[in-house]
Amino acid sequence: MKVSGLRRKSNLNNEWNRHFVLGYTDEETVMLDFDSTSFKTVKYWALRALKWFKLEGFIILKSSLNNYHVVFNRTVSWKQNMKIVAWVALQCHNRLVEKWFLMQCIKEGSTLRISPKLDKPSPRIVFRYGKENGQIESFLRFRGLMKNIIRKLKGD
Repeated sequence: MKVSGLRRKSNLNNEWNRHFVLGYTDEETVMLDFDSTSFKTVKYWALRALKWFKLEGFIILKSSLNNYHVVFNRTVSWKQNMKIVAWVALQCHNRLVEKWFLMQCIKEGSTLRISPKLDKPSPRIVFRYGKENGQIESFLRFRGLMKNIIRKLKGD
């Protein structure tokens, strides 16, 4: 019996980006998704949240032009997580952040994309501040594992 396709590199470069998007979801990591927002504004709100809620540190990832993700370091409860995200969403007056917050409430878990999506590359780290030994470390470990799996599936 002959099985085809197992020895060849797959053509996932195009197929992967069109059909599959991988994300990081959890309840204990405070994450923010800023669409159509300048880096300067994202950094401002990340610093405000960090100081107000004592979140220890954060990283900012650029997901595409003027679109950023923020991941904070301190572990929190789901209730505290949504309180922090709601505070940022209301304070920054950004309807897209408010919409993202509502979607996370509906799903009962916060999710940020880590893989490529259509014509967008994987989000890349553009800024780091403070400690990274908690939730950031967990996020980066998972992100690295998924990126390695994607790379292997694509045959890179």
